[in-house]
Amino acid sequence: MQNCIGVIYGGKSCKNFGYLTDSRPEYMLPYGARYRIIDIALSNFANNEFSNVVLYGGKIMRSTLDHLGNGESYELNRRRNGLIIFPPTFEEAGKEIVSYNETKEFYTRSKEKDLYFCDPMVIFREDFSESYDRFIDEDLDILLFCKKMENATGLFVGETRLNLDENGNLISIGTNQGIDDEFYLMTNIGYVKKEVFLDLIHDAAKNSNSNQLIDVIISNLHKLKIGVYMIDGYVEVIRNLAQFYNANLKLLDAEIYKNVFFKNGLLLTKSKDEPSALYGNDALVKNSLIANGVKINGKVENSIIFRGVEIEEGAIVKNSVIFERTKIEKNAVVVNTITDKGVLIKENVMAVGNPNYPYELKKNAILEEK
Repeated sequence: MQNCIGVIYGGKSCKNFGYLTDSRPEYMLPYGARYRIIDIALSNFANNEFSNVVLYGGKIMRSTLDHLGNGESYELNRRRNGLIIFPPTFEEAGKEIVSYNETKEFYTRSKEKDLYFCDPMVIFREDFSESYDRFIDEDLDILLFCKKMENATGLFVGETRLNLDENGNLISIGTNQGIDDEFYLMTNIGYVKKEVFLDLIHDAAKNSNSNQLIDVIISNLHKLKIGVYMIDGYVEVIRNLAQFYNANLKLLDAEIYKNVFFKNGLLLTKSKDEPSALYGNDALVKNSLIANGVKINGKVENSIIFRGVEIEEGAIVKNSVIFERTKIEKNAVVVNTITDKGVLIKENVMAVGNPNYPYELKKNAILEEK
């Protein structure tokens, strides 16, 4: 994929994740015991041999810079190109077109002829060779990625949907209202010819009629040659706290775990040298993901436990996502809960949420008896 730039837009407003996005952008949310959500998009690019990847980092970038560094973990630390992180260039979040317009010189000067636009909050693993060959062979302006999704629960209300004819050709692009039992979810904008992209952002800047790239595409639908590429693997959308919680716990399903971590190459992340997990004499662990550097003397079931967590004797952790350096003291009970980094749950305290509305503890919080 040497002729294609990978583009990740992470500058969206983070309002649906409670305390978890107070100090990090949504794409930097922890995932799967030792990863961040952004690792999935970057691993897709690395495993498909992209040599030029751009991330629009958004306003809160400290954790982004700390985790990604120069891109070495994803083999994107290169003398030329590699991983490029653009800081915010505007005051109000969500103006995607403004970001592209203010960095258009980068695209104008680049040698690559095509772009691949990725939404980091839509999780899937894909070998891009087949889709890119189709994009080139059919001489498309844009190739949109989509997945046929069940819609009965209403989880995808507000997502962009593709309306297709019986032959799979694009008719229109709209918003899912949750009415149909099934719909075609647009996972990523996918491939766009660079010259088409530059024309679109120029048109949007001139007319000031759109903030998002997909809106500009919709406005110019009749002028563009657009194809649709159907994904057949696992797809997960993360837009709010409940979806984030469920996306982590779904990794306890062996098939989903293999799809996310091993399909089309390994899932890459920043490495940390820590000892193996330590299980005490009283430890009992069932159906959970446990990172290195963890100490367990209590009971853990159906949970995701990140690095450096300590769970003392008699403590119970069930159906929960426990971030780094959380300490759960003796006989505490933690159920349907998400703890941010450095949380302390004192002895004999209960933290219990609802599976649909998990209880959330902010970074470095101390939960104790009153």
